[in-house]
Amino acid sequence: MNLKKHNPTKVATPRLIAFNKPFQVLCQFTDQSPKQRQTLADFIPIPDVYAAGRLDYDSEGLLLLTDDGRLQQQITDPKHKMAKTYWVQVEGDITAEALQQLQQGVLLNDGPTRPASVRQLSSPEVWPRQPPIRQRQHIPTRWLELTIREGRNRQVRRMTAAVGFPTLRLIRVAIGPWQLQPLAPGEYRMLEIPANLLNAAVTLTKGSQPKQRRFSGVKGKK
Repeated sequence: MNLKKHNPTKVATPRLIAFNKPFQVLCQFTDQSPKQRQTLADFIPIPDVYAAGRLDYDSEGLLLLTDDGRLQQQITDPKHKMAKTYWVQVEGDITAEALQQLQQGVLLNDGPTRPASVRQLSSPEVWPRQPPIRQRQHIPTRWLELTIREGRNRQVRRMTAAVGFPTLRLIRVAIGPWQLQPLAPGEYRMLEIPANLLNAAVTLTKGSQPKQRRFSGVKGKK
């Protein structure tokens, strides 16, 4: 008597994509406004993926995308405290006192921020922004590297403004173990997922993942 062998459920490996989001590109695949702004669909021809977190329209740099809700939660949920690192160009010659305030945490209108890691950078090698920043004559600018482990709305910009040094340009260069380099603006690449995050993301039974938000209008082939 021939018995059919039982095949365990095959679990697809989640996809994770790194994208260098250019300035003034929406962090979604469609623009619901009549402005017809650039979106992720203009750069990423991969269906059924969605952003793991957000990056403001006027910010640049690393954005992660995935097709797996649990992995998205591991990356974005504040309880996991995944570090996010930014290069921040501020207006003015920032003081040691202001740097110390950023390190200790600053009071915003939605409460105090957690302590951050911050250091001043010599001018980093970054691509020219189009359009360029609005720089006032005779007022210097400085670059900082700032790492936070929370993700409030426009948090970095509000933090530097709170200590008296407005942000002129903001580039996210790392999320957790993933780095922006060597991507140029508008480029993307597939990433390897660390074992601890992969194990958390893999689901063995149908329907065990949290609900996912999928964006329509994705162009491209599998």
